[in-house]
Amino acid sequence: MATEDYERGLALRKEVLGADYVERSFANADDFSRPMQQLSTEYCWGRIWCREGLSRRDRSLLNIGMISALNRPHELKLHVKAALTNGLSRDEIREALLQVAIYCGVPAGLDSTRIAREAFAEVDQAAE
Repeated sequence: MATEDYERGLALRKEVLGADYVERSFANADDFSRPMQQLSTEYCWGRIWCREGLSRRDRSLLNIGMISALNRPHELKLHVKAALTNGLSRDEIREALLQVAIYCGVPAGLDSTRIAREAFAEVDQAAE
């Protein structure tokens, strides 16, 4: 049963990540993975991302740093694209990744920069 947090999170998730991506995530979910999709939609997006304490832009900047530090390339690519949607510039994303390199290690910064470039290329290709 969908909660208010779930519905609010689903709307925001589609706005930030793109409706196609979110709908594909649910369409590809099976009985095993569907609860994770529901959990992240309700709690991550509906309860945390919808809070007023930080802007979407600030949340995106934090996510880029944390996801880079955690070495989660798939999620990083997704959140780099989301950061552009949420108002971060490519220069600001680069600066965040330089910060990652200093505090988390150059390999993390290099890998994250490569992933960000891939995300930018995909965004540019979709815009053509």
